[in-house]
Amino acid sequence: MKGPVRNAIAVMVVGLAATAGVAAATAMPASDGMELVAIAIGAAAIVVLLGLPLLRLLRGRVLAVQVSALALVLVVAIALGVLAAAEAMFIAGHDLVVVEVVLVAVATVGIAAAILLGGRVAATSSSLVAVTRRIGDDSRFPLDPEVTADPREISGPPELVRLAHELELMEQRLADARRREQAVEESRRELVAWVSHDLRTPLAAIRAMVEALEDGVVSDPATVARFHANLRAETDRLAGLVDDLFELSRTQAGALRLQLEQVSLGDLVSDAIAGVAPVAAAKGVRLEGRVVGPSPAVQVSTPEVLRALRNVLENAIRHTPTDGSVMVLAGADEPGEAYVAILDSGGGVPLEDVERIFDVGYQSDPARTGGGAGLGLAIARGFVEAHQGRITVENENGGARFTVRLPREPAV
Repeated sequence: MKGPVRNAIAVMVVGLAATAGVAAATAMPASDGMELVAIAIGAAAIVVLLGLPLLRLLRGRVLAVQVSALALVLVVAIALGVLAAAEAMFIAGHDLVVVEVVLVAVATVGIAAAILLGGRVAATSSSLVAVTRRIGDDSRFPLDPEVTADPREISGPPELVRLAHELELMEQRLADARRREQAVEESRRELVAWVSHDLRTPLAAIRAMVEALEDGVVSDPATVARFHANLRAETDRLAGLVDDLFELSRTQAGALRLQLEQVSLGDLVSDAIAGVAPVAAAKGVRLEGRVVGPSPAVQVSTPEVLRALRNVLENAIRHTPTDGSVMVLAGADEPGEAYVAILDSGGGVPLEDVERIFDVGYQSDPARTGGGAGLGLAIARGFVEAHQGRITVENENGGARFTVRLPREPAV
C-alpha cells in the first residue's frame, strides 16, 4: 500500500499547488481561496468517507459493479464539493440551479463512462479467465465463444494485456514440458522393453547351462570348460548392462562429478582406439586414427570422455561389415573447441533414425543394430553434454559420421 498512499499524497500536493496557482492568476484573495478549498475538500471528503463502506461491501461483486460504484462516489464527492463552494459564494438562485443541472449532466456522463470502462475491464478479465482455463486441459473447460481466448487479441489496461501474454508464455512452457514428459515416458518404456529383452537372453542361457551342469547332462571336461567360459561371458555381458544402466542414471540425474584435467586430445583418441582395437580385429574391421594439425589440449574428465569415445567407436565397428574400415579424425577447427570425428562404412543411418539415434533405449533398423540395449550412444551423449559439448551424426560417403565436439576451456 505504500505506493498508492505515496501517489495519493503526491496528487494532493500537486492539486493544492495548482489551486493556489489558479487563485493567484485570477487575483482571488488568499483568504477566499483557502475558504473555498477547505469547503470543497471537506464536502468531498465526507462523501468519500461515507462511500468507503459501500465499496467494501462490493468487494465480492464483479469488477464492472465495483468500477461503477467507485465512479459514483467520486462524482457525488465532486458535485457536493462544487455545490458547497457555490453556496458559500452566495451565487444567485438561478445560477445555482444552472450549476446543479450541469453537475447532474456531467455526473450522468461520468457514471455512464465508468460503466463502459468497467464492462471493458470485465471483458478483458473474462478473456484472461478463458486463457487461464486453456492452460492444462481445455476440454474440461468449454469456453464461451463470445469471450476472446487468444491473448494476442486481448485489449485493455496494459497490466492485464501483459498478464495475458505471460499466461500465453506459461501455456507454451507447460505444453513443452508435457511434450518432454511424454518423450521421456516413451523413452522409458522403450528402455524397459529393450533392457528386459537383453536381460532375459543371457539369463536364459545361464540358467540352461547351470541346469545342464547340475543334472550331469554335461560331464566331459572339454564341454564343462566351454560351459564355464560361456557362463563367464554371459555374466560379463550382464555386468556390462548393469554398468551401462548405472552410468545412464548418473547422466540423467545430473549426478556426474567431473574431475577436469588438461589432456592432449591425441592421447585421448589413442587410448580410445587402443581400447576397442581387439573388437575391431575380431570382426576384421580396419581401425585408423590421426590428428589433423597440432594436437589440441582439452579440459575434460578423462574416464567419462574415454567411455563416450569408446561407445561411439564400438557402435561404428558393430555396424561396419567385415573388411570395412572405421576412421577417427581429431583436431581443432573452431576457436575454443576441439572435435573427434568417427567415420564408418556401415551404410549410413536411415534419415528417420537420425533424430532419435541418441535416445535412451532406441535402436535403428536391423542394418545398424547389433545387440545391446541401445544405451551406448545415449551414455556417450550424456557424458559429452556434461562437458558442455555436443555430439551429432550425419551420413557421409556411404557411412555414418559421428562428431564429438568438446570445449577447450573448463566446462562451467
